[in-house]
Amino acid sequence: MTTETAENPLLQPWAAPWGLPPFAAVRPAHFEPAFDAAMREHRDELAAIGAQTAPPTFDDTLAAFDRSGRRLQRIASVFHNLAASATDEALQAVQRRVAAPLAAHHSAVCMDPALFARIDALHRERDAIGLTDEQRRLIERVHLDFVRAGARLAGPARDRYAGIVQELATLTTQFAQNVLHDENTWQLRLPDEAALAGLPGFVRAAARQAAADRGLDQGAHAITLARSLVVPFLSFSERRDLREQAWRAWTTRGEHAGASDNREIVRRILALRREQAALLGHGSYAEHALADTMAGNRAAVQVLFDQVWPRALQAFERERAEVAEAMAAAGAGEAIQPWDWRYWAEKVRQAKYALDDAELKPYFALPAMLQAAFDCAGRLFGLRFVERPELPVYHADVRAYEVLDAGGQAIGLFLNDAFARQGKRSGAWMSSLALQHRNTADGAPQRPVILNNTNFARGAPDAPALLSLDDVRTLFHEFGHGLHGLLSDVGYERLSGTQVLRDFVELPSQLYEHWATEREVLKRHARHWRSGEPIPDSLIDRMRAARRFGQGYETVRFMASAMVDMAVHARPDAEPPADICTYESETLARLGHPEVAGMNHRLVHFQHLFSGTAYAAGYYVYLWAEVLDADAYDAFVEAGDPFDAATAQRLRRWIYASGNRVEPGAAFAAFRGRAPRVEPMLRKKGLVVEEG
Repeated sequence: MTTETAENPLLQPWAAPWGLPPFAAVRPAHFEPAFDAAMREHRDELAAIGAQTAPPTFDDTLAAFDRSGRRLQRIASVFHNLAASATDEALQAVQRRVAAPLAAHHSAVCMDPALFARIDALHRERDAIGLTDEQRRLIERVHLDFVRAGARLAGPARDRYAGIVQELATLTTQFAQNVLHDENTWQLRLPDEAALAGLPGFVRAAARQAAADRGLDQGAHAITLARSLVVPFLSFSERRDLREQAWRAWTTRGEHAGASDNREIVRRILALRREQAALLGHGSYAEHALADTMAGNRAAVQVLFDQVWPRALQAFERERAEVAEAMAAAGAGEAIQPWDWRYWAEKVRQAKYALDDAELKPYFALPAMLQAAFDCAGRLFGLRFVERPELPVYHADVRAYEVLDAGGQAIGLFLNDAFARQGKRSGAWMSSLALQHRNTADGAPQRPVILNNTNFARGAPDAPALLSLDDVRTLFHEFGHGLHGLLSDVGYERLSGTQVLRDFVELPSQLYEHWATEREVLKRHARHWRSGEPIPDSLIDRMRAARRFGQGYETVRFMASAMVDMAVHARPDAEPPADICTYESETLARLGHPEVAGMNHRLVHFQHLFSGTAYAAGYYVYLWAEVLDADAYDAFVEAGDPFDAATAQRLRRWIYASGNRVEPGAAFAAFRGRAPRVEPMLRKKGLVVEEG
């Protein structure tokens, strides 16, 4: 053991249960030497595979490649999770420095001629060498990974492609850090009762806790850009001037002149992606991205857009008429603006459906809703979640749960990080510290270690966090991703869990949201946090009656972002738009987008697109997966039981456990007995006007 290894906790054996890293001992300065050592080790492993002189076999090439780089992967998993959830200036500086070297290492792997020659030879012979279905799938996926990463390029084109990958890694890191900077540095102080006008108790409590977290005076209130705080503020604040301030801050993240300005970064990323696609023989980046999806091409995505966009606009116009009526009744003479919509829509919801978030939230305490998600997993899949407070975690907010199967066997570890805080990026996501597989050097199966991150607003010191209905859906959504990782049952790491095609990966998560609003789930778990009384049936009835209200607004906002994403990545021009914000507004105008609705994400802070590549030209996947999830849940409706055992068994086998060892269209058909249909999604969202 070298001195470097002995003094670096990342390079020593991790002795904690579940192979958890020694979080308490890890410092930002440990990562760069750890990455250097792990990359050297990975290169040596790959050189040994490529140097073999005998003809390649599946075991000595594909299985060996799948096993390689494990130390690098586990260090990278820790690093990326901390950079997203518990970062600071020192770690961000390391993140900027290592982005390009890590990207260069990945390019070098995929462009290793000796290694690719062996993989390519196996790929050509895959029909003749007696492979299992899963082994064949691994060869096909790994071969495609290499080809899409430039393995067939040569000479200057190969070098240029590698350079693009490195520059993109640096730019996407900077993009994410800029958004985090704008979110961390902005706050709207509410200094007096006049500034708090209209805010119900749960918003006041969250604003008071946010102020305390920011170190403001005792008893102060502040609104931050955490979605679970800014959205209720926009929904309830009677102060139109303050709503406008909050809305403008929320929607202009990444658009401020200075060090955190993302406008030129977006332009440069788009230019590099266009060049990257051209080197691989594609006419646009969208063409390149969609080649490896269920959709397959832009035309298939456009068919879905054409089915939904006109209906979404019609639904929004129906909602706009209701909002206008409410404003007129209240004597509001001003023209409605984007920062007014949620406020007046909330008034309509209260008047038409007698449904008020302030009435709902006391029944949605975070601990109870997390237990509801656990309980549904138990009833569907036989799982139990046992808290393990003694396990080492990276932040005091994180809770660790051992996951047991029906026989009491521990099959995975689940870490839940629920709250918004400084140093944690916005949004909600699932990640991992270890992926399930059986391809290990010692033959012992690798069990998964899965993380869920959300950004819920904390409650008052003497009360739990209270969630909105949207928050509850978010919790179930991310937990669905978590189950996709925890229930994975594959032989090879590359095929594990959520490593599926991008327009399939949202199916397990969006599907799981359905159980959040099942009556029997609500009656069991949605209990008033003070009295313990179950949610009244009358309130559930009102929730169900109102479930489609606002779907026009939400669908228009989603589709505006999805269509701008597709448009900007489908441009064949080598040069990106001269002004990215002008391009965005002109595209929306061409589509007939109602400005008052706004967008889910504007390009300057669209982390799905520009903090990495996973959703670039791919934000549509949430809608694609919604077609799948609505149709899939109908299988339980048709069975007459949301926990029907036979349907749940098929669901586990084909959707949650199969990872990428089965082509996703075939996996869905095996579960449902046929290909998916779009009609259940349209009905679910209220985008078809049903007669009768």
